[in-house]
Amino acid sequence: MAHRLQLRLLTWDVKDTLLRLRHPVGVEYATKARAHGLEVEATALGQAFRQVYNAQSQRFPNYGLSHGLTSRQWWLDLVQQTFHQAGVRDAQAVAPVAEQLYKDFSSPSTWQVLEGAEATLRGCRKRGLRLAVVSNFDRRLEDILKGVGLREHFDFVLTSEAAGWPKPDPRIFHEALHLAQVEPAVAAHIGDSYQCDYKGARAVGMHSFLVAGSEPLDPAVKDSVPQEHFLPSLSLLLPALDHLAGSPARL
Repeated sequence: MAHRLQLRLLTWDVKDTLLRLRHPVGVEYATKARAHGLEVEATALGQAFRQVYNAQSQRFPNYGLSHGLTSRQWWLDLVQQTFHQAGVRDAQAVAPVAEQLYKDFSSPSTWQVLEGAEATLRGCRKRGLRLAVVSNFDRRLEDILKGVGLREHFDFVLTSEAAGWPKPDPRIFHEALHLAQVEPAVAAHIGDSYQCDYKGARAVGMHSFLVAGSEPLDPAVKDSVPQEHFLPSLSLLLPALDHLAGSPARL
């Protein structure tokens, strides 16, 4: 007779899974620049940010920790490069804007809890599941989660900055499993990134669910994810857990 699966741990991504920015990055940057006397189009800043962020992440992955940077230095440099690419060549004028943005992105007022997030977390807790965060984020995440009222739901918060490895590196998932003292077969991860969250967790033997993010999912990716693993909204997680609990345990 097959044993029913009994999950013990759920690990969670945060950005675009539980929280999202209240305003697009370009709008936030343009607003703060205007307050410091700089007029820059939000669209230009948004486009520059995406390009600079991708380049910075390639050159100095995980906030450049292995290159001797701090996450704060990494972000301040990224803001400077973003404004430079958007046409602002005066680094001294941008410096106070960068400092203000770093501070403001630590504030809960900059973030919005996604619909259904809190109710889903409470529902998971009522089932006796342990919850934890595994996020490619920096040291500000603890305070952000406290500020939006979600920190109380989690046993621990593991950021890529603290762990030293970003998702999908298996070591960050193994560290979370070690902290929780559970085996991967009784743990599941929830997130909006196919590579970092869904595939990353499954590569270490965890179950995983892919949440519909802010960007349309590539049809080929969606086709490769079983329907029962795909969550168009967080409110569908609890039924998906019921379905998973009815499947045979991995022996």
